[in-house]
Amino acid sequence: MAASDYVWGGIIAVGAAYETYALITKKPGDTLSETTRKAFAVHTRRGAVVFGGLWGSFSVWFLGHILWGWPFPGF
Repeated sequence: MAASDYVWGGIIAVGAAYETYALITKKPGDTLSETTRKAFAVHTRRGAVVFGGLWGSFSVWFLGHILWGWPFPGF
C-alpha cells in the first residue's frame, strides 16, 4: 500500500470515529450534517440555494471523475 492509502484511510477513520462519538453523545451541533447546515446557513434561501448548487455540481463531477476519469476543471 502507498503512503497516501494510509493517510486517506486515517482521515476517513478519524472522521467516522468522531461522527459516531457525536451521534452517541447527542451534543447539539457536533455532527457533520449540523456543521454543514450551520456553515452554509441553509436555513436561509440563499444558503440553501448555494449549498444545493455546490452539492449538485460536485456530485455530477465526482461521479464522472470516478467512473470516466474526468479531470478537475482547469487542471
